[in-house]
Amino acid sequence: MATTSDAPIPDETAVEAVDPAKLKMVPPPGTGWKRRKRAVAGAGVSGPINSLDDGCLMHIFSLLSPIPDRYNTALVCHRWCYLACHPGHWLRVERPIKCLSEPGVFPDLETAISAARPGDTILIAAGGSHLASDIQIKKPLCLVGGGDLPDDTILTCSRASNSAIEFLSTCKVANLTVRAELGCCILHRSGRLTIEDCILQCEENPLDFLSFPIISTAKGSHAFKSTVKGHGDSVTVAQTRIEGGAKAVLTCGTLALQHVRAIYAPKAVFFWFEAVEK
Repeated sequence: MATTSDAPIPDETAVEAVDPAKLKMVPPPGTGWKRRKRAVAGAGVSGPINSLDDGCLMHIFSLLSPIPDRYNTALVCHRWCYLACHPGHWLRVERPIKCLSEPGVFPDLETAISAARPGDTILIAAGGSHLASDIQIKKPLCLVGGGDLPDDTILTCSRASNSAIEFLSTCKVANLTVRAELGCCILHRSGRLTIEDCILQCEENPLDFLSFPIISTAKGSHAFKSTVKGHGDSVTVAQTRIEGGAKAVLTCGTLALQHVRAIYAPKAVFFWFEAVEK
């Protein structure tokens, strides 16, 4: 004997509608897949992030490290290049200046440092030699060479100067060549100094025993010594070629060398080391 099923009869109106956008589309005859591939390749530039306004994108770019992240960002498209290289992110040193009215561009390093705010990045244009003699930096800054290699951007210290740059704050130097005839290339007084992917050269002369690529006179403050890791005075050198002078680094204060590593190349020696409080 047949019985009536208790299963509910499906309602035709309750059937889920199919979204046409989810259907797999087949390209019309004759178009092929090349046009579709080109459209997909260009989708990254016109993606959701590019729908943000310039102010939002500039804020995002300001959170990136100048080298290499923000530099690589400028290579994406014309709009990103304009926003990533905006003077609000970094100052530029160029010789000669192409446009005198362009904001954030300076004829020499000392003028750019005077105009910089704490935390700014100064991009030094590649090509030629920039004069750097006894320049004092008393605020946190980042100095970056604008060339592909450190040899492309050269800071030259005159013979009568004690040093090319004197650091009295937490700073970073990257992708630069610093040359000194006498004295030193880098003079570290206080703060945390990072030297990365640079070339430091003391030119040969009869007074080589008075020349040092790096001199640190930081004495620290034992009475108020910080217990937080990363604070205090220190010098960190990474992948930096050091040439000439009596020795690579001279510490006259309370800092001592640690974690020293050297790689001997056919024509140079690359150093990694830290100078921290004893």
